[in-house]
Amino acid sequence: MTAKIIFEGITFKMGQELEIRVRPHDDCNRFMIDIGHDPENLAMHFNPRFDYGGAENIIVCNSMSGGSWGEEQHEGFFPFVRGEEGKLYVNFNSKQFYIKLPDGTMMNFPNRLGDVKYQFIKVHGGAEIVGFKLE
Repeated sequence: MTAKIIFEGITFKMGQELEIRVRPHDDCNRFMIDIGHDPENLAMHFNPRFDYGGAENIIVCNSMSGGSWGEEQHEGFFPFVRGEEGKLYVNFNSKQFYIKLPDGTMMNFPNRLGDVKYQFIKVHGGAEIVGFKLE
């Protein structure tokens, strides 16, 4: 079963921290966390892939503007385990997203849209959303 949760109308602003707790299903191929203005304008598409599209145990990040994808960024470390809960922390400024992964590793991704607030957050794919907090 594919999980999907969409938060619209919640404003995620620069300086705030988003905490998302997910538990990938035992058969999870990938899951995604999208942050932006709407489904066609995503400042950050965070996509851990266990085994999807020829990619194994890699995190793929991208952005979308006007329905067109940007250039993918690949991260070689992969701290997610099927069936085990993982906690992510996300914050950002007008230039970068900062993501703290479940093992404490930090990664970043450019804020290509350059905005300081977003009102669309979508978590979907083969993972259960265990918790969500915005502070």
